Amino acid sequence: MKIVCVIPARLASSRFPKKVLAMLGEKPMLQWVWEAASSVDLFDDVAFAVDDSETERLIDSFEGKHFMTSPDCPSGTDRLIELQSEGKMQGDIWVNWQGDEPFIHQEMIENLLQTTDEAYDIWSLRKEIEREEDIEDPNVVKVVTDPQDRALYFSRSPIPYDRDGLEDVTYYKHVGIYAYTADALKQISTLSPSLLEKAEGLEQLRFLENGMNIQVHETAHESLGIDIPEDLARAMDRISSQVLF
Repeated sequence: MKIVCVIPARLASSRFPKKVLAMLGEKPMLQWVWEAASSVDLFDDVAFAVDDSETERLIDSFEGKHFMTSPDCPSGTDRLIELQSEGKMQGDIWVNWQGDEPFIHQEMIENLLQTTDEAYDIWSLRKEIEREEDIEDPNVVKVVTDPQDRALYFSRSPIPYDRDGLEDVTYYKHVGIYAYTADALKQISTLSPSLLEKAEGLEQLRFLENGMNIQVHETAHESLGIDIPEDLARAMDRISSQVLF
């Protein structure tokens, strides 16, 4: 089984324009991601999927591998689909490691890929929410699953809604990394954006609405996606305190 890792890095991010060019400490954010992904021994190939020459030049500065993809791709997954359809990369399992996730590491990838021999289309990760403010934060995507870790729904709202104030309700943050089978990517390439996807701004809802099975494994490790400028400041604090994982 060949496992490839693609790191989508779109320049024109709506909530944090040109964030893929941001510095994180003494290195570009994308270099942190590249070094982390390149150190994972489960990957047979690693490359960025970019859409602008500025990003290409930055990646060249630390000798990363990259492919140009269309600036019209609506999501990172669509960049994987473009690389697959054009034959630029080949794999049985495709990992989508977003360019704004510098703190993912080997053990989290092991969590992600632990059941890729089972009959699922897509795999992802969840982490128990520890900060109460994250439950209400729309920038922190929540997920609920069934007892087999199959995703039931993703939302920017608090889910489940604790109507009666129960003390044993656990909230899970969705960690934004995915693994797809090659066939799943081909199926996704035929799907149009769905109403729920548009409403929440979450592409994974398109997959659920079309009957695809997503298994979401729990990880004990905290991630920190860089979605808004304030997240970059938090990430720099994390690096300064050397609490990386």
